[in-house]
Amino acid sequence: MKKVVVLSLGGSTIVPDGIDVKFLRKLREVLKRNTKTHKFVVVCGGGSTARKYIAGIEKEKIAKKRFFQSLLGIAATRLNARFMTYFFGRDANKGIPHDMEEVKNLLRLHDIIFCGALRYAKNETSDGTTAKLARFFGTIFINITNIKGLYDKNPFTNKNAKFIPRISWKEFYKMATSREFKPGQHFILDQSAARIIKKYKIPTYIIGKDPKQIENILNGKKFVGTIIAD
Repeated sequence: MKKVVVLSLGGSTIVPDGIDVKFLRKLREVLKRNTKTHKFVVVCGGGSTARKYIAGIEKEKIAKKRFFQSLLGIAATRLNARFMTYFFGRDANKGIPHDMEEVKNLLRLHDIIFCGALRYAKNETSDGTTAKLARFFGTIFINITNIKGLYDKNPFTNKNAKFIPRISWKEFYKMATSREFKPGQHFILDQSAARIIKKYKIPTYIIGKDPKQIENILNGKKFVGTIIAD
């Protein structure tokens, strides 16, 4: 049987400004090349698209504003997932899956499945969705983002940020939960994901926009990125 692998594809890797076609072509090539031995569930983030909509009502006096912002984020992740389905050459007219059973059923038919955030959950981004799916399928979690891995500070704003090649679940949880949750937040993994991978001891990999690193991880080879483990 093929092994299921769950990946989180950050919205900033799909649409950093315009669509990053060059990167997505490489990703498509790597994933399709590995479908002889693996099936992939790719959870798409909302990225800047989600953040723009979320920011649009941030200063408005609206009841349930935080809830509406979360729904906007979910909608953006599903838009990106639909785009990725088309980019990989499959018609998504039957819809993007909204729960884990739908994902499971689609995996029986296809080797690569795209989704966004599933059902609404308080204080959760698509990262939390990915962690839940990794737990559901009993597999590893690969997070693809716009930097090569985890740093102690934001490397885009801190020139002295130090790269962290390995960190424990406990230490990562402390790092992730040291900040307040906000819809559309821009941290490498959300607080919900940090809690889930810690609780269920899910090996988690953080890599940049180099799809070859996925193959290195699948084959147990040295990779460029961060591992969150014991």
